[in-house]
Amino acid sequence: MKYAALFAVMSAFVFAQETKQPPAEGEDTGTRLSVDVTRVQLLFTVSDKKGRFVTDLSKDDFEVLESKRSQKIIEFTAETDLPLRLAILIDTSNSIRDRFRFQQEAATDFINTVIRPKEDRAIIVSFDTAPELVADLTGDVDKLNAAIHSLRPGGGTSLYDAIFFACRDKLMQDQPRFKFRRAMVILTDGEDNQSRYTRDQALEMAHKADTVIYAISTNRSGIDTDGDKILKYFAEQTGGLEFFPFKAQDLSQSFENIANELRHQYNVLYRPEPLKTDGLYHPVDVKVRGRKDLIVRARHGYYAPVPQ
Repeated sequence: MKYAALFAVMSAFVFAQETKQPPAEGEDTGTRLSVDVTRVQLLFTVSDKKGRFVTDLSKDDFEVLESKRSQKIIEFTAETDLPLRLAILIDTSNSIRDRFRFQQEAATDFINTVIRPKEDRAIIVSFDTAPELVADLTGDVDKLNAAIHSLRPGGGTSLYDAIFFACRDKLMQDQPRFKFRRAMVILTDGEDNQSRYTRDQALEMAHKADTVIYAISTNRSGIDTDGDKILKYFAEQTGGLEFFPFKAQDLSQSFENIANELRHQYNVLYRPEPLKTDGLYHPVDVKVRGRKDLIVRARHGYYAPVPQ
């Protein structure tokens, strides 16, 4: 699989107040963050068609378009080796019982490959009938691996709730956001039958937490399932990737590539013109001027603030 990509992670600088309690049964699960946004942050990486990272570009090489309208870049920096904030979500429902050992091996391999104990932090979240925080943010690889191997399968599947919880309650916490790179690795069959939040509410929270999603499917039939389509949707919409390995060992090179992608970035800030406070999703496009040899794959947009 090729990893040549331009990752554009667009988000707003936000100051949010929101309850952290899950909704009661029958309660409206619509999510609305109270935000104050005056500029948009774009973290992205650039690579050529052979997958080699391009790290020598300047501010004038980029063009930012919001709703097809050119925007003025007010700050630009080249970021390397940003500390990572990672969430590893592991499906522990009955539906993946025969692939549970594969999930444990893949999650352990990812941690051992990617985590730098002094700089990076990760959480482990299991999900069956409900999401559960198994290991809080830590750079202790042994603690993370022990949490993974303590898991046992059983129950329904609350994938969307797990994504929502990990983004809102954990990945959004470390501030300022532009000093960290946030990513999520999900190991699951993609089926959901227990969540209170919807697919799009989970995606919205991933956008607001500046989180790119890498999805590892437990499906090895070679036939696309509805769950696979869900995983592709989350990965595509957040600028991530989805994988369909037969065994955990197939992922070793993929994990190294993910680590490299997360650590090679540019950082751009702009103030939207016109600035809208409609609470809607606004499309954004990043282009490298005059460079058709570079491949673009990105999440394109951010959620505008809502007036108080």
